[in-house]
Amino acid sequence: MNAIPPPPSLIPETAPFSTEQRAWLNGFFAAYLGVDGGTAETGLEASTEPEEFPWHDPTLLLAERLALSEDSKPDRQLMAAMAQLDCGQCGYLCQTYAEAVWSGAEADTGRCVPGGKETQRKLKEPLAALESQRDGSALAAPAVKASMPAGQSRDRPALATLVDAHPLNRPGSEKDVRHVVLDLSATDLTYDAGDSLGVFARKNPQLVQAVLDRLGATGEEMVAFDSEALPLRQVLLSKVDIARPSDECMLFLATRAFNGEEALKLQALAAGEGPAELADADLLDLLLAFPSVMPSLPGLLASLDRLQPRLYSIASSSKAHPREVHLTVSAVRWDSKARTRTGIGSCYLADFAKPGDVIPVFVQKSHGFAPPAADAAPAIMVGPGTGIAPFRAFLEEREARGASGRNWLFFGDQKRTTDFLYEDQIVDWQRRGLLTRLDLAFSRDQAEKIYVQTRMRENAGELWAWLEQGAHFYVCGDAKRMASDVEKALLEIATEIGGRTPAEAKAWLDGLAKAGRYQRDVY
Repeated sequence: MNAIPPPPSLIPETAPFSTEQRAWLNGFFAAYLGVDGGTAETGLEASTEPEEFPWHDPTLLLAERLALSEDSKPDRQLMAAMAQLDCGQCGYLCQTYAEAVWSGAEADTGRCVPGGKETQRKLKEPLAALESQRDGSALAAPAVKASMPAGQSRDRPALATLVDAHPLNRPGSEKDVRHVVLDLSATDLTYDAGDSLGVFARKNPQLVQAVLDRLGATGEEMVAFDSEALPLRQVLLSKVDIARPSDECMLFLATRAFNGEEALKLQALAAGEGPAELADADLLDLLLAFPSVMPSLPGLLASLDRLQPRLYSIASSSKAHPREVHLTVSAVRWDSKARTRTGIGSCYLADFAKPGDVIPVFVQKSHGFAPPAADAAPAIMVGPGTGIAPFRAFLEEREARGASGRNWLFFGDQKRTTDFLYEDQIVDWQRRGLLTRLDLAFSRDQAEKIYVQTRMRENAGELWAWLEQGAHFYVCGDAKRMASDVEKALLEIATEIGGRTPAEAKAWLDGLAKAGRYQRDVY
């Protein structure tokens, strides 16, 4: 992650504010006045001098992160509850989201999609426990939004048109990965290789219809939402989160239960307890499990969290595909409680949206995750499965720029015959020399499973030579398993081939990251 300079000092040291207040105000007014160094629109600028955050590691368990932060300032304790991905999906970084929640500038504690309900609950606990410390020390000020072009902020999306969402897997695959193409011709949206695209999805219409049936509603009822009157169906489809009902929703449903036992179970669920089979229940599950519940529409809608956008790594270079943006999306479906469940963003793009549909989107700028600025620099890219997405963009970008630097791609999935995503394009790149090296790891093509980190270890000597020659190393994919295993393999190579002690290997990798030569796009 590239270090981000603090906002300029606009508030004098003599002003009657704490250090935290002064830092927040500096960023606030820098954005408002258009001074370089801060923006309140995205929340993506750190408000303080660089610090060490030992909990800022997505591989750590939540309890471990919270333990590491327990002696820190309140906003840092809140930061430890975040997913630690710095994905930007919430409109902030983990640090700046925590600062905004603590200051009172951000009231929505449900923005951390990767952290889910676990994060939301853990945010509430320190907020309640530390509430007294906010008196006179926290800044409860409304956020001021800078004027930004449509598509450059989640608060002002652009309208893209769906062109295609065709399968990348061949028949027989256990997966359903789609190549999604969106037309940007009607927008002024721009992006760079390494950026992500935020998509405002609509939920499964069958799920929405089932909820309406249970509520005894047609969906055409006009309801008040965000100071306007909208049809109930539209609100349930695109405005509120019915796939992950909030604890507040469960407490509200408890007040509308005409059966005392049902009310108690709903209260227990809101506390993270209650029946295990309902731990991951959606709104329909709750309404069916507790038939005595008769909620009012205004109260129900007010209790639900806002539906958050879904973020996807961009899989194209704008130099190769002017006025288009491509995504690599794995459609998530699973069976539970006699129903087929669907991922909100993935299945919207794969199943429910049709070519010609207009979709609100925005570009989430990367935090240093980009092809090497120097065209001669080598690049090593590790992206199994849908982790290939940004590296397709990188390679298209480097080809369009005529970059001379060598490129080495590690790709893997389950089976080569069915799961070699973008095979024709990748093989052609290798044939034409854009890909200097290609190492594949298809885990189920042999008795012993082989992964990308296996191939790294098999080629440890050459990989180390590339790194010693200035190569940039990139990883995209699962944070807790794959990316963690790749990092372990890197450290092993540094000790076994590089001759470093474990402590020296860790310092070497940290140095690589600080120099911008070790970048991760993980989720």
